[in-house]
Amino acid sequence: MGDIDHSPLGREVAYPRHYDASLLYPIPRALGRAAIGVGAPLPFIGVDRWNAYELSWLDPDGKPRVATATLRVPADSPHLVESKSLKLYLNAFNATRFADAEAVRARIEADLTQAAGAPVAMAFGLPPFEDAVDAESIDALDIAIDAYDAPDAALLVADAGDVVDEALTSALLKSNCPVTGQPDWADVTLRYRGPRIDRASLLRYLVGFRDHAEFHEQCVERIFVDVLARCRPHWLSVEARYTRRGGLDINPWRATAGIDAPTALRTLRQ
Repeated sequence: MGDIDHSPLGREVAYPRHYDASLLYPIPRALGRAAIGVGAPLPFIGVDRWNAYELSWLDPDGKPRVATATLRVPADSPHLVESKSLKLYLNAFNATRFADAEAVRARIEADLTQAAGAPVAMAFGLPPFEDAVDAESIDALDIAIDAYDAPDAALLVADAGDVVDEALTSALLKSNCPVTGQPDWADVTLRYRGPRIDRASLLRYLVGFRDHAEFHEQCVERIFVDVLARCRPHWLSVEARYTRRGGLDINPWRATAGIDAPTALRTLRQ
């Protein structure tokens, strides 16, 4: 057993004491998109929905107020916001006085809009939990898998002679944060119309993300681009709902143009 005095347990982490918009760290989306051959115009529409569970500030009398919030960052914004920086930014509200909740909402919207480079919407509250899954799980397939380092698009196959309209889901998506190395877990759902996707090939492909380091948004865009190129659906929608870390979860959605956004819901793991 190691010396607890020299372990990382219980070490102090410096959190901001007051509101500071400079804590937000925008990352150009073009960096991740170049790796998968995506440029302008984008081959998809979409949004990144963040659920924030730990939001607090002080009212004019110094009394703490607490809330939850939903943030929506458009996929065509030039920047994504790194999640740890968003956590630190929101924590910076803890000891800062605001006139009312609307002042907090307006401040967060303005700061995130500035960081993302496109209008960001915020609303207090969280989406409800889903009552039932309206997609068919592929996780029970009896297959052997031995590749986890990176997703391999070549695994994906579809039957051009069998056109279907279906929704498939898996709770086995896991990747790693490229900044911290921490694991990111998600449920991912694909809805499409087109050649029937071989489910075993799809599951092997998704499990291939297991040791892959990429931001949540980039993982979803990679899945969309790979499935679109390899399986040739007439239309495609990909949504991943990641589990919470640091008081935040993110739910990126990408789809072909003209597809309605899925209803905002939370899984039991969120």
